[in-house]
Amino acid sequence: MANKNTKTLCLIISCVVIAILINACTYKPETAKPIESFNLDKYLGKWYEIARFDYKFEKNLDNVTAEYSLKEDGNVKVLNKGYNYIKNEWESAEGKAKFRGEKNTAALKVSFFGPFYSGYNVVAIDDDYRFALVAGESLDYLWILSRETTIPENIKNQYLQIAKDIGYDTTKLVWVKHDKAK
Repeated sequence: MANKNTKTLCLIISCVVIAILINACTYKPETAKPIESFNLDKYLGKWYEIARFDYKFEKNLDNVTAEYSLKEDGNVKVLNKGYNYIKNEWESAEGKAKFRGEKNTAALKVSFFGPFYSGYNVVAIDDDYRFALVAGESLDYLWILSRETTIPENIKNQYLQIAKDIGYDTTKLVWVKHDKAK
């Protein structure tokens, strides 16, 4: 009986270790290139989600914002908010972000769940830090962000082309409504 429990425990530990290693190694799509002249101070503040690929943590959310602020330890506090139009209530999630390398390269990892991180790669941004295209850890995660609730058509088209060139199927984007204030 003890031998069976030991084997089960070893199997569970092995699965957890493999999951952690896989999570640690996959931080961006192969062809995504994070910008290398990134200025975190200019990036901090409030961003409106213009478009995203839908996934379970943002399902049924509109009016989504992300607010980034500097923590005392030099990492970044992430506060995401959105209005769940099915439940008719605001939802929020707080997380943290850390650079994966040099602080002038927009390659970060973000966690909302303890030790588990996901890739966050700013692959396009304008000179004034008003609009950003963010690639996640795989071709299943993509965001278009703006400092306002809208984005100019020329920037939208430019970012859609960059996303397509990386390999994203941009027809899957959910265009986020911004019609409520909190």
